[in-house]
Amino acid sequence: MILPRKTLFAIEKSPWSDREQSVYTTAMPSSDPSEALRATSGSSPRREDPPRHTELHFESSETVRDVVIGLSDGLTVPFALAAGLSGAVASSRIVVLAGLAEIAAGAIAMGLGGYLAARGDAEHYISEKKREEREVIERTRDEEEEIYEIFQQYSVPRANAAPVLEALKQNPTAWVDFMMRFELGLEEPPPNRAHRSAITIAMSYIAGGLVPLIPYMAVSDNGTALKLSVVITLFALGCFGALKGRIVGTGWIRSGIQTVLIGGTAAAVAYLLARILNRAS
Repeated sequence: MILPRKTLFAIEKSPWSDREQSVYTTAMPSSDPSEALRATSGSSPRREDPPRHTELHFESSETVRDVVIGLSDGLTVPFALAAGLSGAVASSRIVVLAGLAEIAAGAIAMGLGGYLAARGDAEHYISEKKREEREVIERTRDEEEEIYEIFQQYSVPRANAAPVLEALKQNPTAWVDFMMRFELGLEEPPPNRAHRSAITIAMSYIAGGLVPLIPYMAVSDNGTALKLSVVITLFALGCFGALKGRIVGTGWIRSGIQTVLIGGTAAAVAYLLARILNRAS
């Protein structure tokens, strides 16, 4: 017996979306009654789902920024100081003592600067959020027009933006958050961001600052220590720059060369100035 042609309707849920998808299945005439029965009972094979798409984004930009600030300054400033002192004095001990003193002072100053900067960002965010909370109540019409202006930047007509505005008006907290992000371009800083920034920058500065001083601690001859310091520090600068470029996606070769050139130039200028001033005196 051949079953007549029949169209079935089924609803499937996509594993990667909450939206329901309509699937139409047609039971084709068949000489095998069991196949026709399976078709009419909805037991047709399911379509193979496409592979799940996973987006990989780097989301620790603030921590990386702190590490970059601390390491770049730590590798550059003590390196330039040690190179400059090597052109003026013959004692490695003096270079080491001056370098350690500079690292301590630099770490404190850099950490304090990071703390104040992060604290200032948090205070600015709180101040602007309070202002937006007042404006959505006291100047509602102006804020509505600003919503339309934001969507116009993305070529969204007012008619299409109106439902979004109505939804935001039902949730004032979301409305304020929307204005903070898309009007002012501000993101809420994480808790204790200031303290973490200060510690990260200071520790990174210390770690970077010790690298150019290691040869002076291990070798008594000042000239030999300077050569070793140049090689080790430039290598560290190159590795650091390449790693930074790899993480942030700017190209590891370009970033490594750029970091080496900046650190090497600073050290060369400090060394030449110390030599010139030493001869002049």
